[in-house]
Amino acid sequence: MGVSLTTARERGQLVFLEGLKSSVDVFFRAEEKPHPLQFLREANAGNLQPLYEFVREALQPVDKGEAAWRCPVLLVDNLSVLLSLGVGAVAVLDFIHYCRAAVCCKLQGNMVVLAHDSGHAEDEENGILLNGLSHQSHLVLRAEGLATGFCRDVHGQLSILWRRPPQPTAQRDRSLIYQYKIQDKSVSFFAKGLSPAVL
Repeated sequence: MGVSLTTARERGQLVFLEGLKSSVDVFFRAEEKPHPLQFLREANAGNLQPLYEFVREALQPVDKGEAAWRCPVLLVDNLSVLLSLGVGAVAVLDFIHYCRAAVCCKLQGNMVVLAHDSGHAEDEENGILLNGLSHQSHLVLRAEGLATGFCRDVHGQLSILWRRPPQPTAQRDRSLIYQYKIQDKSVSFFAKGLSPAVL
């Protein structure tokens, strides 16, 4: 059972900003109104307010009589690209903070954010971004290859960190580790060390 994003877009259930096509518009077409990616043209690439305004306006009902989005989900794929475009980690975290306020607090929705961990210690901005996102998140999924290298029956490891609201009697954080194997049209998950090849 899956979700067709094309069908959802046609029904008005999905608002999509395609970064690559939109960036061409920013550079080669004169825009009358502010563009969500206009920070690409500016010398100081730290102002993500037009991008936030795009998100905020997308969450507003089209007609005044329409109901607002019910439990919206904001998908951001790939937040690390903003760092590559020259936006600072603090500006990106501010953008995420404002989006969380609009989506999660006001509309009781959720956010799903993809960010890449390059693994390079010298990439300080990426480290700040990942650390900040991790502290703001209730659920952190980290997919990575095996530390021991290539294996035919196990392709990688998925670490799950679930942060619950503070409770006096319960443990706050719960961490799980699964291993996975990517197949033709699916992914198999199993407990660490319990791949079918081992058993």
